[in-house]
Amino acid sequence: MITCQSLTFYLQIINRWIGKSIAWLSLFIVLLTFIIVVLRYGFNIGWISLQESVNYLFATLFLSGFAYTLQNDGHVRVDIFYQNFSARAKAWVNLIGMVFLLLPVAGFILYICKDFVLNAWQIHETSPEPGGLAYVYLLKTLMLIMPVLLLIEALAQICRKILILRGIIAPEDAYQNPCAGTHDTIQSDTSSRQAGQ
Repeated sequence: MITCQSLTFYLQIINRWIGKSIAWLSLFIVLLTFIIVVLRYGFNIGWISLQESVNYLFATLFLSGFAYTLQNDGHVRVDIFYQNFSARAKAWVNLIGMVFLLLPVAGFILYICKDFVLNAWQIHETSPEPGGLAYVYLLKTLMLIMPVLLLIEALAQICRKILILRGIIAPEDAYQNPCAGTHDTIQSDTSSRQAGQ
């Protein structure tokens, strides 16, 4: 039987793996930008496809890493009262925000972008620039991947806030190590059952 702890663990593993993998794209973006600048201003050489590839990498990094940033509470918070709330109050605020804000917004983005992306795939949309990349339809697919990953993370966060409110995991573990609390709980429950037998 899938428990809330195990569901949280496996859902958050998805975005954690994706986030850690695509983090390396930031290094490639810096190196590629450096190469483009050197070629352009040092040798008067430039390729549209090379310049567009930076945009592709940046879009992949940003849109695929959105949910991972949420998982680690890395988004900027503009608030007056939240920082002074208790751990339970913060869990309630985040839980309500996930249910009534994040889930509807992510679902809406997925809905309005679906036809836009499908149309790009049907015509195999390419760059309007001469010599540009011919994979615009793949780039636009990120507009569907982003809300899907956000929905996955939202479900994981909702489960996690419920676990915090029920006192099953500690609030301070909520963002530092997304899977530590649930994984430890699963292991401890398994160990307890084995010891009982």
